[in-house]
Amino acid sequence: MPPTIAIIAPGAMGAGVASCLTAKGATVLTSLNGRSEGSRQRAAAAGMRHADDAALAEADFLLSIVPPAEAVALARRLAPALAASSHRTVFVDCNAVSPPTAQAVADIIAATGCDFFDAGIIGPPPKPGSTATKIYTSGERACALGTLNGFGLIVRVLDGPLTAASALKMSYAGITKGLTAIGAAMLLAATRGGSAEALRAELAESQPELLRFFERMVPPMYGKAYRWGPELDEIASFVGTERPESGMFTAAARLYEQIAADVAGDNRETAILDQFLKPK
Repeated sequence: MPPTIAIIAPGAMGAGVASCLTAKGATVLTSLNGRSEGSRQRAAAAGMRHADDAALAEADFLLSIVPPAEAVALARRLAPALAASSHRTVFVDCNAVSPPTAQAVADIIAATGCDFFDAGIIGPPPKPGSTATKIYTSGERACALGTLNGFGLIVRVLDGPLTAASALKMSYAGITKGLTAIGAAMLLAATRGGSAEALRAELAESQPELLRFFERMVPPMYGKAYRWGPELDEIASFVGTERPESGMFTAAARLYEQIAADVAGDNRETAILDQFLKPK
């Protein structure tokens, strides 16, 4: 029998995952309470069905795919329904959170009697047939999530502790999103210092792959910066606040908050970045 999967919430990533599952015949439930019209349209396009918390708790797997700051709150919200259900779903935290945050979610879920798997999604919102997005998972019996390999997803099970998947996600995102933040910061600084043209020419000559990385990563970041700020704070916590390198990620988080404010405001800094990265 095709599985029933609950996905909270129908954002870009959640709807992308759902579209892969429903294309292979799985049933995907979600909650549309309080969601915007855009979320409702994404959910419909992905084949997701609205359900209340009691019905979500009856799913075979429940995937939590929300902004990092909402991961613990969602677990707390769903805990009463999970505990009351006669069916013990598997709660899978797929969020970009540090291992301590993932463990906090695991502790909440443990009290409901449900299994908990840690997970980290690496890649863009997937589409049916795509291979660019992987879901790494860890935890006792996490191999059960491998069932979804037959339903349009790429699931890889990690050996290691319960929160190994979150540790991988934090490490990978720390590299890619940390480097994106460093690039954006220095492109802005070069422009303020009057050396933007010279910096671009030097990058094109001596670091062409790095320039292409910035061209690929910086502009798409604008609309995601509001989410990347909290994620970089989670990465700073993962690195260890007592370690000096943690400060790099805290600073990157504040930069992403600044970019998000710019997007909501006058777009002055994003315009500078676009000008720098515009093909010559």
